[in-house]
Amino acid sequence: MELTGEQLKEAETQLKRYLPRSQQESDLFKDILFFAKNETILEETLRNPSVIDWNRYLCLGFDYRHRDLFEAVASEKDAPSKQLSVCHMMTLEDVSNLPIIDSSGISLSSLDESHIGLVNQMWKFGNDDRNVGMLRDMITHFPSCCVLDAEAKPVAWILVYSKCAMGVLYTLPEHRGKGYAKVLISTMSKRLHAEGYPVFCFIEEENTASYELFRSLGFTEDPSYRAACFVFNDI
Repeated sequence: MELTGEQLKEAETQLKRYLPRSQQESDLFKDILFFAKNETILEETLRNPSVIDWNRYLCLGFDYRHRDLFEAVASEKDAPSKQLSVCHMMTLEDVSNLPIIDSSGISLSSLDESHIGLVNQMWKFGNDDRNVGMLRDMITHFPSCCVLDAEAKPVAWILVYSKCAMGVLYTLPEHRGKGYAKVLISTMSKRLHAEGYPVFCFIEEENTASYELFRSLGFTEDPSYRAACFVFNDI
C-alpha cells in the first residue's frame, strides 16, 4: 500500500505517541521510509527538514529502487552516504504453515539489559555506541527470545526491530547444529502473530544460509523487492 503525504504525517504522529522517547530520537524512527512507495511523495518527505535532519548521522532503510533518489538528495545536502546492506524481505503469510518443531528440553526466555553486551559483541553491526543504544531499545521495548544453557546464560537469540521485523538472529558457534534457530524463529513468529503483528524479516542478499533457513520454515519473498539500508554522515 502506498502512503500519501498526509498518511506519512499521520504515521509520524502516531509513532511519536506510542514509541518511547528514546526510540523516537533514534534513527530507527526513520524506518517508516521502508514502506514509502510513491517516489514523488518520498522526495517531498526527504526534503522536509521537519522529518529528516541531513546534518546529523542517519541510518535509513528504504526500497532499493529509490537508491538514486536518496543519494541525490544526500549529495545536495552534503551528507556522505554508505551502503550497509541490501536485503530480501521474507514474510510468513500463514503461521499454520510452520513445521512442527520439537523444543522439548530447550529452556526459552527473553533477553534483558544485562545481555546487551553479549548481543552487541556477536552482532555484525555491533561495537558502536549508536548500535548499543539501538539494541537497548529493542531489548527493553520490543519482544525477544533466547535459548538458555544450564547456567541460565543466553546461547542463541532473536530480537524484533522497531518496524516489527525479526532480526539479529544468532547462535554461539559452540551451540550450533542443535536446531536452536528454528525454535527461536518459530516461537517468535507465533508470538507476533498472536499479538496481531505481521511476521517478516529482512535477510542480506549474501546470507544464503539464513535465506534457506527461513524458506524451509515457510517464509516467502517478493523477488521484485529489495530493502536497502544506508548510513549518512557516518564520520
